[in-house]
Amino acid sequence: MHIPQNILDAVNIWLTPTFDNKTQDAIKEMMTSSPKELEDSFYKNLEFGTGGMRGVMGVGTNRINEYTLGKNTQGLSNYLHKSFPNQEIKVAIAYDCRHNSDTLAKVVANVFSANGIKVFLFSDMRPTPELSFAVKHLGCKAGIVLTASHNPPEYNGYKVYWEDGGQLVPPQDNEIIQVIDTLNYDQIKFESNENLIEYIDVKVDEAFINSTIDNASFNTSATAKENLKIVFTSLHGTSIKLIPDVLEKAGYKNVQIVPEQAIPDGNFPTVKSPNPEEPEALTMAMALAEKTNADIVVGTDPDSDRLGVAVRNTQGKMVLLNGNQSMVVMTHFLLEQWKKQSKITGTEFIGSTIVSTPMMLELASAYGVECKVGLTGFKWIAKFIKDFPNQKFIGGGEESFGFMVGDAVRDKDAVAATLLVCEIAAQAKEKGSSLYQELLKMYVDFGFYKEHLISITKKGIEGSNEIKQMMVNLRENPLKEINDERVVFIEDYQNSTAKNLFTDEIETLNIPKSNVLIYYLEDGSKICARPSGTEPKIKFYFSVNCAIQNVSEVTEAENYLDNKIKNIIVSMNLN
Repeated sequence: MHIPQNILDAVNIWLTPTFDNKTQDAIKEMMTSSPKELEDSFYKNLEFGTGGMRGVMGVGTNRINEYTLGKNTQGLSNYLHKSFPNQEIKVAIAYDCRHNSDTLAKVVANVFSANGIKVFLFSDMRPTPELSFAVKHLGCKAGIVLTASHNPPEYNGYKVYWEDGGQLVPPQDNEIIQVIDTLNYDQIKFESNENLIEYIDVKVDEAFINSTIDNASFNTSATAKENLKIVFTSLHGTSIKLIPDVLEKAGYKNVQIVPEQAIPDGNFPTVKSPNPEEPEALTMAMALAEKTNADIVVGTDPDSDRLGVAVRNTQGKMVLLNGNQSMVVMTHFLLEQWKKQSKITGTEFIGSTIVSTPMMLELASAYGVECKVGLTGFKWIAKFIKDFPNQKFIGGGEESFGFMVGDAVRDKDAVAATLLVCEIAAQAKEKGSSLYQELLKMYVDFGFYKEHLISITKKGIEGSNEIKQMMVNLRENPLKEINDERVVFIEDYQNSTAKNLFTDEIETLNIPKSNVLIYYLEDGSKICARPSGTEPKIKFYFSVNCAIQNVSEVTEAENYLDNKIKNIIVSMNLN
């Protein structure tokens, strides 16, 4: 197999004495026995995507290892010194349950300390939202989490947070990448200054737990809490460290934890994917819920920023809510609580994303608050909080099972969201309703919105090119009609344009550029195409809606909307 010269050039750098013998031996082995793997390991540098940097662990520029993360950290150290001259610079570092997360976290700590930066390193794995909290709580200029969220076991990753507790956003991320790209690997300072590394745990845990309970508790009676039967699973992840303690301290005693999934394990042995977006991930929790007659099931991903929620429907059967449903239920509850407390003055806002349900806009309108809509990823919601200090953030989420309650944490937070969803379920049960019934009432009040997501995986170099071509086709040869409905608007976030196909008028989108296309149909349907920023996938998001007059119409309306989504998928040749 012919190996391109640019890949050989990168490989040769990694065969110099800057890199340890084990790394060099692994590269030599690939050169002789796995040239395709060698190509994939070196054909590009790992890139920052929607949720930071994620990749397969191994040797090479396109892999997660001590050298790629060391180079990132050296570049970030240089950038911090430039950004905060003559100041004490502190950073916090957390990591999850994945293979090598602890050792890679120590590598990152070593490089920061070698550059004269004070490091607060968690002594054991912790949920990602606690890192966001810790950055502000400890007065840090930045924070790092070693995690690959819900990716397969062979992955790890590196998420960077700034002093506000939110993830990096443009143009700052590009400025840091430029600094990183100017570095050579032999410029990385790996020799730690242990005097600058302080291990943290219980005190920060206590502060985070107290903050969570303050933000996500809403006067639920002790009796309601005792009567709510909860099943919880951490899916072998970090949330086992905190969520059971949060629930207990908040007064929820009736909690069953799925025992087979309670031990953190980077292999995630009981699930195909440790992702609560996948119904299969909550199979064991659902079974325990049936056995114990539980009211609600909550499962979190490995780094505890996403949560899946299952509740009993009107027939008493456990059903999994999708991310849009759990988001609107939690947002509606928060808005109602703020309204009851006379805290809505017109300067508040909720947050959502361009691929999430338009129902969020309806909620905002009904309660007299603004709904700020940004690109995919919670870093954009965190940026809204920073950019609009005179407006108060109530809560917000995105379709991919993430939610944020208030602004104490500036990232999606399954710890606070778990408590919040239990508050909703407990209060609903106490008044003879249920969380599911509250959702159905919302469909009557605000419109029945139904969403669906298709992810098409295309791995490797060829897959990456296929995904690029799919977006080129949709952009250069736009569909004029989908499922016999005319396309009214096309929003192109890469070109910052919104075109009305009826009038040919073009407006400018005031949202940062991103490789996203959204088609709006004449009947109010919405179709979005977006390549993933962290996985080898292209995602298609579908949103359809209709009006219903009462809850008895839900089944018929749902069937109608399901069929509409199927027909849209067929008409776009995505089936």
